[in-house]
Amino acid sequence: MARKASKGIWRALRFLGTVIAVLVAIPLVLTPVYLVVAPISVPMLERYVTGRPVVRIWRDIDDISDRLKASIILSEDGQFCRHWGVDVGALQAEIDNFIAGEPTRGASTLTMQVARNLFLWNDPDPIRKALEVPLAVYLDLILPKKRIMEIYLNIAEWGPRGEFGVAAGSERAFGREPQNLDWRTASLLAVTLPNPIVRNPARPNAGLLRVAGIVEERARTYGERANCVGKNGRLDL
Repeated sequence: MARKASKGIWRALRFLGTVIAVLVAIPLVLTPVYLVVAPISVPMLERYVTGRPVVRIWRDIDDISDRLKASIILSEDGQFCRHWGVDVGALQAEIDNFIAGEPTRGASTLTMQVARNLFLWNDPDPIRKALEVPLAVYLDLILPKKRIMEIYLNIAEWGPRGEFGVAAGSERAFGREPQNLDWRTASLLAVTLPNPIVRNPARPNAGLLRVAGIVEERARTYGERANCVGKNGRLDL
C-alpha cells in the first residue's frame, strides 16, 4: 500500500511539474512571436470561448494619436520609457503597504498590464502580482517599448460590450479614427481605462471630466517623457 501511495504521489508531482513547465513555456515562446504577430488577450479569448462579442481592429501605433499615447503614459505609467518593465520604487511602496495592512493601489506599469492581459487572469491577488513582475521584465527584454505600447493600445478593454483596442474604443465613444483625437477626447479615453465597464468617455460625469483635465494638463506639460513610443523617437503634440 505504501509503495502504491508513493507512486501516486510521484505521478501527481510529475503531472504538476508538467503543467508548470507548460505554463512557463507559453510566455517564453509567444513573446518573441508577438514581435510580428497581433496577439489575442486572455479577456478576449474568454469572450470568444463563451460566445460573447469581441470588437477589435488592429491599428499600427503610428496610426494612433500621439496625444492619446502621451495621455495614457502620463496617466498610467509616467516612467514607462525609463524603467525595465517594473517601476521598482512604486512596487516597493505597494509591498510595504501590503505588509502593513494598508490599502494598495496596484503599482502596475503598462508592461505589467500587458503581461497580465496576455498571460494571466484579472482577479487581483498577490500571486498574480508576483507573476506579473518576471513576465514584465521578460517582455521588456524581448519587445521594444514601442511594440509593448502598440500591443497595449490594441488589447486594452475600452468598452462594456467587448470593445478591445483604441480603434473600437474611439469609434464607440466619439465615432472617430484613433489618429483623429484632440486633447479632450484623448484624455477622456485615457482615464476610461481603469474601469471601461462603468466609465463612459462619450458621456463623462463631472468627476471623469476633472480627472481627464488633470491628465491633459500633465500630458501637455510632460509629454516628452513619452517620446519612446513616437515616430522616430518623438511625439507630435
